[in-house]
Amino acid sequence: MPDSERARLGRLYQELSWLREEVVREGEARYEPWRAYIQRPSFASAARNLADYLALRRRDLRPLQRELAQLGLSSLGRVESRVRENLEAVLATLGRVLGQEGPPYPTPEAFFAREAQLEAATQELFGPGWRPRILVTLPEKAADDSTLVQSLVEAGMDAARINCAHGNPEIWAQMIAQVRQVVGEDFPVLMELSGPRLRVASAWADRRLCVGDRLWLCESPPEKAEFFWAAVGLPRVLEGLQVGHRVCMDEGKLEARVEERAEGGVWLRVTHAQPKGFKLRAEKALNLPDTPLALEPLGPKDRADLEFAVAHADLLGYSFVQRPEDVERLLLELEARQPRRLRGLVLKIETGQAVQNLPELMVQAAGRWPTAIMIARGTWQWNWVSSGWPKCRRRSSGWRRPQPYR
Repeated sequence: MPDSERARLGRLYQELSWLREEVVREGEARYEPWRAYIQRPSFASAARNLADYLALRRRDLRPLQRELAQLGLSSLGRVESRVRENLEAVLATLGRVLGQEGPPYPTPEAFFAREAQLEAATQELFGPGWRPRILVTLPEKAADDSTLVQSLVEAGMDAARINCAHGNPEIWAQMIAQVRQVVGEDFPVLMELSGPRLRVASAWADRRLCVGDRLWLCESPPEKAEFFWAAVGLPRVLEGLQVGHRVCMDEGKLEARVEERAEGGVWLRVTHAQPKGFKLRAEKALNLPDTPLALEPLGPKDRADLEFAVAHADLLGYSFVQRPEDVERLLLELEARQPRRLRGLVLKIETGQAVQNLPELMVQAAGRWPTAIMIARGTWQWNWVSSGWPKCRRRSSGWRRPQPYR
């Protein structure tokens, strides 16, 4: 081997060794405070690997990855389920090429252990199968239409979702009965708590809103106003809006920025709208990507719905979860009710704060219950795009697909 090539391989070996040491050190520091939340032994190794992954992804690995790829070695691009094992495997190969003693290769069982865990967790939550599962939201008419449920199953439905924002326990019971009559008791049913509804309560505009228009976003409808206005269903969220913050409506079909704060609301300037304009009306969904939202995800209605869900559903969806303490509140509610059928949780990620706290949310929940992560496709997809996709992608890398984490 030429001396220049040996020197290059030796440098890569040293660089990779240092990287492994730093990942282990930082990963252990990240994992240590998580120990108190982990009551399920099967989750411990996954949580430790998550801590290692966060430590690894804090670094810009692109120069190292290019060199490793050019040598035909792992570029560390897909290490989500085996951070230490992958680093050790590359070090083992480099050491043998250099003719020096390096770490042993991980066993196949150790290298692929968490892939097997993920598949087991998927089956535990959603039942057997080899492909991505299809979750379908049932309409209320499914309560008395077994042919609709049958057609959905034949089309590929693997799990049924009931949105607790619509219907009532009587209707939900009928919907679940139809599902289990058609496909049996083991077919997974997810009931999703509605959480706080951040929507336009009432509004007025005599034409469609276009770029450049001003809009008064307010706590309550103004009297005899001749300007565009929209009253918010949860007025307290206006307290956090600051000049420059964005306000999005209807999954990003309209975007505006706060120009001025005033008593009772804020003035917005429309910065994005569809070419034909935006039709402002009540019940349009609101998204505030720049604004911390101090909202309680478990309201009185959610607690009442929880009584039904823990007795009848297989999976519980938790909307608007943002902070570790939000998870803790739900777990305490579940412990008080002693769920009779529930086998897992689905955390719905809808805000930037939830993404920032995603590792802690996962550990808090999965440390005690089998847990899946759901990305709210509509408002959050716009939130990611408008907030800067690369930043959000780095934070969420490894959890991009809604899937169980175990």
